[in-house]
Amino acid sequence: MNNSMGINVGNLRNKRIAVGACYFVPGVVFASWASRIPDVKELLHLSNGQLGSVLFAIPIGQLLMMAFSGILVSRFGSKKMLMLSEFLYAASLFAIGLCDNVLHLIMALMALGMMANLMNIATNTQACYLEKLYGRNIMSSFHGMWSLGGFAGGIIGALFAGTLLPVSVHFTSVLVASVIIVALCFRNLVSESLAKAEDEDVPNFSFRSVDPTLILLGVMGFGGMFCEGTVYDWSSVYFLTVVKPDAAFIRAGYIAGMGAMTLGRFLADGFVTKYGPSRVLKVCGLLILGGLLLAASLPYLITATLGFLLVGFGISSSVPICYSVAGKLGTMKASIAITIVSSISFFGFLVGPPVIGWLSELSNLRIALSLAACFGLFIAFVAGKGCKNNNKNMRGNDLLNDADNSEDLDYKNPLIVDINDLDIVEYEGLIGATSYNEF
Repeated sequence: MNNSMGINVGNLRNKRIAVGACYFVPGVVFASWASRIPDVKELLHLSNGQLGSVLFAIPIGQLLMMAFSGILVSRFGSKKMLMLSEFLYAASLFAIGLCDNVLHLIMALMALGMMANLMNIATNTQACYLEKLYGRNIMSSFHGMWSLGGFAGGIIGALFAGTLLPVSVHFTSVLVASVIIVALCFRNLVSESLAKAEDEDVPNFSFRSVDPTLILLGVMGFGGMFCEGTVYDWSSVYFLTVVKPDAAFIRAGYIAGMGAMTLGRFLADGFVTKYGPSRVLKVCGLLILGGLLLAASLPYLITATLGFLLVGFGISSSVPICYSVAGKLGTMKASIAITIVSSISFFGFLVGPPVIGWLSELSNLRIALSLAACFGLFIAFVAGKGCKNNNKNMRGNDLLNDADNSEDLDYKNPLIVDINDLDIVEYEGLIGATSYNEF
């Protein structure tokens, strides 16, 4: 879709920056919490099993809010709900820093989960609207911004932990910075008038029209997010209780995993374009499998850090690829398909950390991580089935190369230019007019 709504390239660029910032901020907020879990665990004298039970407050909050988030976003608009949820999400982190007993921590984590659910729907709705305005898939870059925020939050957490300042000081600083950034982004988010115009052609949803492939993609996403949540919440604990390095390296696994995930998500589109989603997903699954097994079997500083680095690369692309494939199945509206897959996937992110805690209580943390590695094997095994009909659809730039040999595409008179030299690449014939915009 080109700029039929009268939006120029500069405005689109500003909107993309604003939406990207709204992915970056919650990444920082969540990583700030995740990086200080060992400190909160020690402060409240929690065992692994108790910590696992406490962490379950986040998915409970998500479940409580799930029935209302879609209604709120539909009723009041994604722009307003995004601002509200991002502010309350950061405020929940601030509340966690003030907790001095388990009950208060559970209540604060439930609030964090509730706001995370509302924010997840609001941000992805904004991203879907912006994708339509761009006329191309840019979802992976937004996931990359979330990961970049998580990486930055992990480093900030390590720096604050090194200063020996209270956790509350750290979380208060994050709250202030988050409010400033979100307030600056508000005016450049996709307006409700544009959102309504983009939703005019959305068909009514029916459960009978759900493609079984979406369920398979959702289960793969579930496995990827299960392992992602494990890295966030348990990597630092694993280093603290099992690897036992010097205090300065307790967060080495977390930072390695987040760094690899951030880099992998910004590189994902290029690998998918060249090799197709099926092959990339298989490699992702094998990286998850090998990384977790390496960290669990050789609990030393270098090997465990390398293991979480491999896991970070594996989880970096698995979920975004599942979303992208779902959106290009063609059996229903892309936004509806992505919603189905993301809903199934996100449960892995919610239940992963508490399940790891319970498994480690029954056995130990090394065995728990080894069992989580089975999800990597599953992803590698079923990737071909989930993507068998979508390899060509995922390889957007290859359409230019394949068009001459395809009788199914109404392709004519392409204008082929180097996208590194121009802000806009336009060509006609691929199901109407399409406009590619990069910044």
